[in-house]
Amino acid sequence: MSESTTLYSRLGGYDAISAVANNLVSRVRADARLGRFWAHRGSDGIEREVQLLIDFLCHVAGGPMYYTGRGMNLAHKGMRISEDDWSALIAQLNATLDHFKVPAAEREAVVGFVQSTKGDIVEA
Repeated sequence: MSESTTLYSRLGGYDAISAVANNLVSRVRADARLGRFWAHRGSDGIEREVQLLIDFLCHVAGGPMYYTGRGMNLAHKGMRISEDDWSALIAQLNATLDHFKVPAAEREAVVGFVQSTKGDIVEA
């Protein structure tokens, strides 16, 4: 697949994916249902998590980044993420994609990929 046909390219590359990740994390941190997962982290830890998210999204979208973080199961183990938490995350993801006016095909690919990680993240 050529670089111009990758989801990474169609989404606008690193800067666009970075903007989406930062917007999403801001929304999640402010969400009454999800903020608890970020409540006791220092700014450096939050910045690290955001960068890992950016790297992960860029990598899975076919970009030139390598994701060096832990797998989704290990990274979320013990967090007691519930179905309700997951639904709240998906709502925030959709709000972020709306904010950036992500086209339907790319939106479907992003939401589909995120949904594919649910089994490794939702515990309760």
